[in-house]
Amino acid sequence: MSRVPVRFDTAWQAALDHARLAAAAFGMDIVVTRDVLGRACLLIDDRQNPLPHDDPAVATLRAAFTAGTKPFTGLEPLLFASKLFAPALYFDANDRVQISSRQAAPRSGSVHTLERTVIGTDWARNVPSPSPGTAGRRDRRVALYGFKGGVGRTTATAVLARYLAGTGRCVLVVDLDLESPGVSHLLEDPAGIPRHGIVDHLIEGGVGNADELELVARSTALPVKGNGEVWLAPAGGSPLEGEPYDYLAKLNRIYSDLAGLNPGDGERPFAARLEEAISACEDQVTELSRPPDVVLLDSRAGMHDIAAVTLTHLSGLALLFAVDNPSTWEGYRMLFAQWQQRPALAREMRERLRIVAAMFHSAGDAKRLPALRDRAQELFADTLYDQVDTGEDDEEPYHPPLEDDDAPHAPVPILFGNDLVGLDPLRSRDWPELPFVEAAYRTFTTTVERLLPPPHPAPESS
Repeated sequence: MSRVPVRFDTAWQAALDHARLAAAAFGMDIVVTRDVLGRACLLIDDRQNPLPHDDPAVATLRAAFTAGTKPFTGLEPLLFASKLFAPALYFDANDRVQISSRQAAPRSGSVHTLERTVIGTDWARNVPSPSPGTAGRRDRRVALYGFKGGVGRTTATAVLARYLAGTGRCVLVVDLDLESPGVSHLLEDPAGIPRHGIVDHLIEGGVGNADELELVARSTALPVKGNGEVWLAPAGGSPLEGEPYDYLAKLNRIYSDLAGLNPGDGERPFAARLEEAISACEDQVTELSRPPDVVLLDSRAGMHDIAAVTLTHLSGLALLFAVDNPSTWEGYRMLFAQWQQRPALAREMRERLRIVAAMFHSAGDAKRLPALRDRAQELFADTLYDQVDTGEDDEEPYHPPLEDDDAPHAPVPILFGNDLVGLDPLRSRDWPELPFVEAAYRTFTTTVERLLPPPHPAPESS
């Protein structure tokens, strides 16, 4: 009988199993790391009681770990904190995920995992506390995200921007769909796009050269009545005639975490650099007009680092666009499961989320919206909501009932009609005022407005 090959997932499970055994056998804390190729390694915290390398138990563990994880075995299967140059980088890392604790088994050490990948870790990183300069900004940011593309997210962003500006608000729209920019063309003619975009700030900021970038422009193509304003921060800029501009070359270099600009500076992760770029756009709107009352972040679809950072780090409200099909729910289940690994992150995220029923047909399908609500509530209940039958905690469990219209799982519908197919915003600049558009988005826009903080106070006249 041929041997069943070890695959990526089974190798990781074997690594975790050996980590638990090692934590119990040695009574030491264990960190399981996995590199960019998926190769696993056990880091054993023996700083208080160094382990001799010729210990038979160490040799047995190394052989068993290698046999269970090969070919996804690290170049050195076992590493010991007493021999590492900087063990705190692993045993005190903020992005560790706890698998088991000492409290669960006092004689055993704890077990944590630590992913060492090029991209993709931001889904499970804890949300950092805002810096003094950005405190309060996140509450005014709204992420618009869909696990699947083609669900009308970008059009909804433009409609929402126009509606909120119509209430007198100053609205900044940031195009974060960097691989497939789109919202810029709904808000501005090509000639009005600023010279630089988000990718330019990420590139120039990487070498400390982001000052004096022209990142925002006031929309002239979106009709707004009253004193409201819509500003655009595009994904990429529109260079002056004859000015070189290589968007793809910039895009290929933005996602990696970077070292500090100067010796001794801390690491500058992608999430922090994207926060700096959006803050710079907000500052420019403030300088040119007034502080933005709301910032709409049109995020990239799928399990991408842009989406991870936008949802977990940058926004105070996250609108999750969903159509009722298996791929959508499976995608969101994978995403929620990442947050579920960190209870503190799950508790913070769940109350910032709201499901949007995208492309919902208003006629002839009366059962569709309740069915979508049922599936959304089931997803939240299985992942991010508290379990209601434990009876152990003193605090009231967070588990909104199915009928709660203000719960994260309660779908906000965007109606869909054939008139929306083939709509060309470039030829019809008054498209947001068309009756069928206003009718399709009315519930969506008014619900989002209710969830936002009030506008900034009007400046006092001198």
